Amino acid sequence: MIINTNPGAAMAARILGESSSALQKSLSRLSSGSKIASPSDDAAGTGVAMKFGAQINRTQAARDNVGNAIAFAQTQDGFLDKIGNALDRMSELAMLAQDETKTNQDRVLYDKEFQKLDDFITAIKSKEFNGVSLFTGTTAMAVTVSESGTTFSADAVKLTATYWTSIATSEVTGSASAAAALTDIKGAISMLANERATVGANMARLEAEGSTLAVLKDNLSAARSRIADVDVAQESANFARQQILVQSGTAMLAQANVLPQSALRLIG
Repeated sequence: MIINTNPGAAMAARILGESSSALQKSLSRLSSGSKIASPSDDAAGTGVAMKFGAQINRTQAARDNVGNAIAFAQTQDGFLDKIGNALDRMSELAMLAQDETKTNQDRVLYDKEFQKLDDFITAIKSKEFNGVSLFTGTTAMAVTVSESGTTFSADAVKLTATYWTSIATSEVTGSASAAAALTDIKGAISMLANERATVGANMARLEAEGSTLAVLKDNLSAARSRIADVDVAQESANFARQQILVQSGTAMLAQANVLPQSALRLIG
């Protein structure tokens, strides 16, 4: 029987320290929701999870870019649709003005509406989306469609000078001028149809890219979760186990510290 050294207490203290450390780690995991409470828990996993996190953020940024590009294209199409309505009415006015039972005075009345519609179309030419011109682009718009920086060239919609000049100089004040105006408007409608098809093609591609990015982000998030996120059910069971070990270890350390006192009986 010895007094200076208490191997039982030393071992109990060491095990209690280990159990306390494990309990604190389990508590940290449950409170943070992260399986990796410290990089030392999973050094490789920490690095991989960090890279996944950065890739997820870049993917979301690319989705935002694509979403804005889709909104840009939708705005273009909305204005082009209104131009189409105006051209339809102008073609109708040009046809009515060719009625030989009407006088030039009647045609002047048709021309008033014709010119106002022309002004409406001309005003749309300068429309912008967040400071970016909708209809005067000279080059394709490079839209970032992947987290690695890959871009898609969305074809520009350019209402050419010929397009505007032919309409802006048209009038329906006479039968001959109305016939010429009708020819110009039919050509403009054909050009407008082509531009709307371009916008539609851009939108279809961008929507497909957006869907792809959404799927990629979901899968990356799932992969990162498997590495970094704690399984609450499993960790709760581990937490309860460590709690019991700490409590029992504390009790046993107290008992181990009492044992050397038996030597006093021999001395007394």
